[in-house]
Amino acid sequence: MAGYLVDDQRKVTTHRLIQMKAEGKKIAMLTSYDYTTASITDGAGIDVILVGDSASNVMAGNWTTLPITLDQMIYHAKAVVRGVKRALVICDMPFGTYQVNETEAVSNAIRIMKETHCDALKLEGGVEILPAVKKILDAGIPICGHLGLTPQAINKFGTYSVRAKEEAEAQKLISDAHALEDAGCFAIVLEKIPAKLAERVSKELTIPIIGIGAGAGCDGQVLVIADMLGMTKGFSPKFLRRYADLNTIMTDAIGHYIEDVKEGDFPNENEQY
Repeated sequence: MAGYLVDDQRKVTTHRLIQMKAEGKKIAMLTSYDYTTASITDGAGIDVILVGDSASNVMAGNWTTLPITLDQMIYHAKAVVRGVKRALVICDMPFGTYQVNETEAVSNAIRIMKETHCDALKLEGGVEILPAVKKILDAGIPICGHLGLTPQAINKFGTYSVRAKEEAEAQKLISDAHALEDAGCFAIVLEKIPAKLAERVSKELTIPIIGIGAGAGCDGQVLVIADMLGMTKGFSPKFLRRYADLNTIMTDAIGHYIEDVKEGDFPNENEQY
């Protein structure tokens, strides 16, 4: 399968994403955390795969993204990269790996790139992390920024509600976005902010703005794959569209398997040697 609406099968690069924005082409991004899911997602024609620190929630069952370690992120990213041929693969730098100082940040960034073979990294924050951003970029490593609701700062915010509704925070977000672009970031994720603000940032910047809960004015969209496939239940933010109900499909399939095993119907004569 060539992928949905995908004519160009060349590897997606950071340069091509910037080109896509310039040409008015929307960018589709999803998360993946394992080889099998990444293979399917890439085969369907996704532009970007994010190995998000949301693996802390989706794969490990933690309440926040904070507990996931550098080693765990490297494990997930290595698995994803093995399953990808076309998509650009971005790996999140987990909490604590770039906030201490820029020397430690670039050391951790280099380790991720060398061990996973991913294409780029994503860091949360604005001017506060600019020294680390610049140091990592100086090492030749592409960076995608992340502003708005930054889950690694959940204990500071105390809530997952919409960010930048007030003028002061909105102005800081705009300033941070320009600072990240000026530093050399190739894209920025805007999470859970007013749609008009996200649209303004998208128009002011030349690099792609990828939204999650940030409206249709962004240059692209990202969702957590377990949410958009309906594997999770109980998490239903306004911005989430479920494209399947895999929770029900999987539960029914497993239930039928259990029933067949207990009734002696599996395996049958054609399913044994």
